[in-house]
Amino acid sequence: MFIETETTPNPASLKFLPGRTVMPSGTREFASPEAAAASPLAQALFDTGEVVNVFYGWNFITVTAAPGADWGALKPQVVAILLDHFVSEAPLFQGGSADGIAVPAEDEPVVEEDEADAETVAAINELLETRVRPAVAGDGGDIAYRGFKDGVVYLTLQGACSGCPSSTATLKQGIESLLKHYVPEVVEVRAA
Repeated sequence: MFIETETTPNPASLKFLPGRTVMPSGTREFASPEAAAASPLAQALFDTGEVVNVFYGWNFITVTAAPGADWGALKPQVVAILLDHFVSEAPLFQGGSADGIAVPAEDEPVVEEDEADAETVAAINELLETRVRPAVAGDGGDIAYRGFKDGVVYLTLQGACSGCPSSTATLKQGIESLLKHYVPEVVEVRAA
């Protein structure tokens, strides 16, 4: 087995591609060692003491190093942990199967939406799914829809995109411009 790595726009994050499906559907982010307890693989990565975020995408895992960590020393450790996990065919989640379907993503809305906005919300989600998420996944992350209220779309950047120096530009100049262009009801995009 060979694990490829790719850089991301976030200098603290690397994208690891094991050459197989990681999450057959959805994504999952672990932003703390406590959250990582749900996944033996994420827990092993946090146990290095140098990892502050682990993100599972469809065919990749993005790992974010702690401030001051040396990727030269950390990268071989991460690759070894990933190789051990995938070669042993261990389950991705505690008490679940290797596909992780039994463990839902944390996609709770942050605002109470108005039912009258259902068509607008559907248009926003369609654009996020077809245009935004593929681009963000290419950078080792994901974007989660958190709600729409009074013209404001609430989104959460995940993986390499959370904490990325260019995340504000991604939200405001990229995603906000796209959504405003195609969905006139959108007046602003905010991080949630």
